Amino acid sequence: MTKWSLVGDVGGTNARFALVRDSEVALQYIEVLACKDFDNLDGAVAAYLSKQNVEVSEACIAFACPVHGAEIKMTNNHWSFDKETMQQRLGLKTFKCLNDFTAMALGMPLLAGNDLMLNGGNAKAAPDKPRLVIGPGTGLGVSALVWHSGQWLPLSTEGGHVNWAPVDEWEMSLWQWLREKHERISAERLLSGAGLLLLYQGYCALRGLPERCEKPADVTDRAIKERDELCLEVLSHFCRILGGVSGDAALTLGALGGVYICGGIVPRFPELFVQSGFRAQFEAKGRLSSYMKDIPVWLVRAEYPGLMGSAAGLFNDAV
Repeated sequence: MTKWSLVGDVGGTNARFALVRDSEVALQYIEVLACKDFDNLDGAVAAYLSKQNVEVSEACIAFACPVHGAEIKMTNNHWSFDKETMQQRLGLKTFKCLNDFTAMALGMPLLAGNDLMLNGGNAKAAPDKPRLVIGPGTGLGVSALVWHSGQWLPLSTEGGHVNWAPVDEWEMSLWQWLREKHERISAERLLSGAGLLLLYQGYCALRGLPERCEKPADVTDRAIKERDELCLEVLSHFCRILGGVSGDAALTLGALGGVYICGGIVPRFPELFVQSGFRAQFEAKGRLSSYMKDIPVWLVRAEYPGLMGSAAGLFNDAV
């Protein structure tokens, strides 16, 4: 009889679920549910499993929030629960909770070929050195992989909440405008879906232009589909900011093994990402610029890397 395990990847907007068989990591029966349609995790899991007509006794689910305590409280949606209580509700013998970018990191070694697009650096520079995993979506996720005793160990971080530092006069003007609205300007404040719209609104306010975009998708759609000059400029700037923040994180980690750019935003416009100036800003680290030049950056184009990482987390004793 086949033994199935549940894996999940829960963000601020969507909850992705799949089943894996026995000791495999291959994803089966993938579904994406809207978090707003359910009061909490158990409702979403019940809805998913009812369609598959299977029972599970173990699960590994990633969440876009801190997971180290007894309670899970989602950062960008309304779900909140006690781990032990939820495990009982779900009837599970094993219930692993991972940070979403810890799972994302675990999924990176499983990717190859068309799943990855290189944007500068030497792909074979330092295969056993630390690797940074970073990506804007509903929030800004940051994790890493460190090679130890023959396997990759993931690091769980909240690096998306570091301070954002402007690097030129235009960004100083944007920072001043943002500071009037927010007590603190973190990297996630700009490098997220809401942040992309906020950046667009800043451009409009400082240039005295009317706002034509009401949501983040409007900015990307007008840029990519309509070639709107303002939206193209905003999207390119978004990528440059990501380049600077990613470069800072790579320096902090010593990520000579490379950087993976994930999340739900940047993979939508790979060509613009390459042309945006991301790489120049990534390498613009003064006396350490030569240190940055060989570090490879991969844009992750796989559809469900977080689910793949959750599947790998089922069998990883380090998480």
